[in-house]
Amino acid sequence: MSDMLTQERESAAIIPDAADLQIILAAWNEATDRLQRTHEALQAEVRRLSDELEVKNRELARRNRLADLGQMASHVAHEVRNGLVPLKLYLSLLKRRVRDDAGSSEIVGNVESGFSALEVIVSDLLNFSAHREPKFQLLSPGAIAHDLCQSLQPQFAAQGIEADVDAPLELRATADADMLRRALLNLILNAVDAMPQGGQLSVTARTTPLAVEIEVADNGPGLPESALARLFEPFFTTKSNGTGLGLAIVERIAEAHGGHIIAANCPTGGAAFTLCLPHQPPEQET
Repeated sequence: MSDMLTQERESAAIIPDAADLQIILAAWNEATDRLQRTHEALQAEVRRLSDELEVKNRELARRNRLADLGQMASHVAHEVRNGLVPLKLYLSLLKRRVRDDAGSSEIVGNVESGFSALEVIVSDLLNFSAHREPKFQLLSPGAIAHDLCQSLQPQFAAQGIEADVDAPLELRATADADMLRRALLNLILNAVDAMPQGGQLSVTARTTPLAVEIEVADNGPGLPESALARLFEPFFTTKSNGTGLGLAIVERIAEAHGGHIIAANCPTGGAAFTLCLPHQPPEQET
């Protein structure tokens, strides 16, 4: 009898009372909830990393395609340029021979214009395929913008374009002067092409905590929504006579500086392209 009482007491001691059971269940539920939250957080992180990896893979594939395209463009451009040299010489000789024949001179003039257009295409191809490392220096984007607009003033006047440059000369950026000039020239000429009947062109420069931003805007018809996503693709153009390399060259210049280019339609009409140059340029390979 004594042994049975002892066993009952031990069994009662092993079985928790209601309060203890409630504590155990609460701890179990809390641990389960914590594991569920951790599981969901890990799933979200896996999705984020997968999306990021997909973006990086697409960007890598794009860069590889551009590299292959650049090599092909460089080869074609050099071959075409070499072929143009003797043709231009013969054309010059022919022009002198027929200068007294108005009809023949006009035909030769048209051929000469065709050669000039071909030279522009070759120049664009060579600039697109060039992989020169930037020669960084502290410079004034405003000075470059003022100089470009001054040199293009005859074209502005002939086309009825009013240009306004709001870029303080004291504003400084670390950039390659020749590459920045080329990028801004392409953007300005694009704006001019968008306003064949005249209009307002504005170039502004400002500094932000992260970069110097140079914006070229026009009040033309703006950019088609369908074209916004493809503007910087090589050989994509909305012009009837464009090579589709101007904006691709600008994007390459921006990326060589560790920056980027943004295209958008203005709320009041027209388009704006913003070139962003970081204050701290990327380290160059030695």
